[in-house]
Amino acid sequence: MMNKTRHANVALFVPHAGCPHQCSFCNQRHIAGAQAVPSDEAVRAACEEALRTRRAGVDAQIAFFGGSFTAIDRDDMERLLAAAYPYVKRGDFSGIRISTRPDAIDEERLAVLKAYGVTTVELGAQSMDDAVLRRCHRGHTANDVERAAELIRNAGFSLGLQMMTGLPLDTDDGAFCTAERLAALSPDEVRIYPTLVVEGTPLAEEYRAGTYQPQTLEQAVSLCARLLTFFEEERHIPVIRLGLHAEESLFEHCLAGPVHPAFRELCESRLFREKIAALLKKENATVLTVRVHPSCVSRAVGHRRENHTWFCDRGYSVTIQADEAVAYGEIKRGEVVT
Repeated sequence: MMNKTRHANVALFVPHAGCPHQCSFCNQRHIAGAQAVPSDEAVRAACEEALRTRRAGVDAQIAFFGGSFTAIDRDDMERLLAAAYPYVKRGDFSGIRISTRPDAIDEERLAVLKAYGVTTVELGAQSMDDAVLRRCHRGHTANDVERAAELIRNAGFSLGLQMMTGLPLDTDDGAFCTAERLAALSPDEVRIYPTLVVEGTPLAEEYRAGTYQPQTLEQAVSLCARLLTFFEEERHIPVIRLGLHAEESLFEHCLAGPVHPAFRELCESRLFREKIAALLKKENATVLTVRVHPSCVSRAVGHRRENHTWFCDRGYSVTIQADEAVAYGEIKRGEVVT
């Protein structure tokens, strides 16, 4: 796990606007808690509020999420960017980030984004398996992702890629194939979202009909913990979000799937558990003191002391100690008793 730099986004949601397809899993109104394209005044008000409340030393960007930003009406796109750009131009925020579809990227659109201070373009790839993309009615192919990523990089933007796990027809092996193909595109950052069954989506109908079975929380945590290791430790690509943002509307309208308010913490805790278990095996120990960075103590102990309980149930006694000298996400052996 990489050390975490403090970031913040002024998040402005553009729900469904510009989306030419109804993806089987998507209902932006419930996922993002937003229903309408923000007005110019809403953009400026959000920026002013962020300036008033932002803590010192936190890097902040203005972010247009949801929908497909580069596929919305051109006038609306420029209107929103024009409202945000003055705050970037005078240095209040470090840049603007947008999220969009791979098939809504071309050189003309990228030139508009560049002119208004956009610094990061995130692509909702979701999968690099064309059969999965077709099954989910995404309306684009894996080749579209590769083409758009190349255009974004060539235009000088920071590239973000988003993937999902547990989609219809997908498997754990398929998720790793997607991860490998996305990593090959050299993104600056990645987001990973387990698939949730949200009310008002075609996937909800499939779930009720018994033709789609979502991942359990345990299955999603196990897979996403491995993906976190793949991206951050093996490929050195930051995973800037793991699991959907815990909006109240999401919990209210989620029918099934691995929804959890601290999903990333569960995944990071799983990685600590595996590292500690490997050290116990290596040392042939039943009692062990493990040192971790102070910010990692709760993750090493586990959500609601889950790791502590897991080791106790198997006859091990593991003590977690805070140590500033230990790197974030790593463990160091303390006293060993066999």
